[in-house]
Amino acid sequence: MTAHALQRFAILFLLGSLRTSVNEGVPTLIELSSALQPIAAAYLVAFFLVRKSMPFQAAVGGLILLGYALLLGFVPAPGVAAGSYEIGVNLVYAVDMALLGRAHPEGWGTVISTIPTIATTILGLWIGGLLRSDRSATDKMKIIGAVGAAGVALGMALDPVIPVVMKLWTSSYGILSAGWSCLLFVLFYWLIDIRGYRKCVFPFVVIGMNAVAIYMSRTLIPLTETVEIFTNSMADILGSFSTLFAAVCVLFIEWLILWWMYKRKIFLRV
Repeated sequence: MTAHALQRFAILFLLGSLRTSVNEGVPTLIELSSALQPIAAAYLVAFFLVRKSMPFQAAVGGLILLGYALLLGFVPAPGVAAGSYEIGVNLVYAVDMALLGRAHPEGWGTVISTIPTIATTILGLWIGGLLRSDRSATDKMKIIGAVGAAGVALGMALDPVIPVVMKLWTSSYGILSAGWSCLLFVLFYWLIDIRGYRKCVFPFVVIGMNAVAIYMSRTLIPLTETVEIFTNSMADILGSFSTLFAAVCVLFIEWLILWWMYKRKIFLRV
């Protein structure tokens, strides 16, 4: 099992490297503009926690968020004051520059902001354990809903002290986004699993079954550029809506490709 987890970590890490290398036009080991390598790291940590108790998992997730909040709040860097969350002047950006010699061009960073994503993954691990438990569907909804409401309230309450900044994955953002995710999950769980409204979500099933494939395809296949050859001719007619029209066309073609793969049971998984 450990070898399997390490294999998944390696594949996700290399896919992230491939995506960045193609986008930047030079071989690049560490990605700064994607999510695959942080997912790889969070998955690997979650693997070692999967057999631990739910309280232990929750404690680890909480300590990660607390430690990351203290790190950003009290640790300075050259040219960066402790507690700075500004673009281009934050600890995450400074660490990237120090370790990698480069950072995200928008002024954010990646390396240490991977740490709090582990807590988000642990929450998913915890919810997965709850869903597999013998509790009733009603109890599961109540528990996840309560966690979601608490996350939203706590994340908003922390915002004046720890700003909600997605690009830095601040602890307040991690808690707030996790809270909203739990509330949305409860809604979809009620609609799909409890009420049985499953046909309406089929388009999303098609996407979800090949999520990695479609994520990588944007880099490896110049589909957008190809579609724009035909949609650009509509710019004079559509005006400011031409960009939206092109994006919808690309999304529709991507979905058709995924649907073709789905019908033939072609699933690219890590």
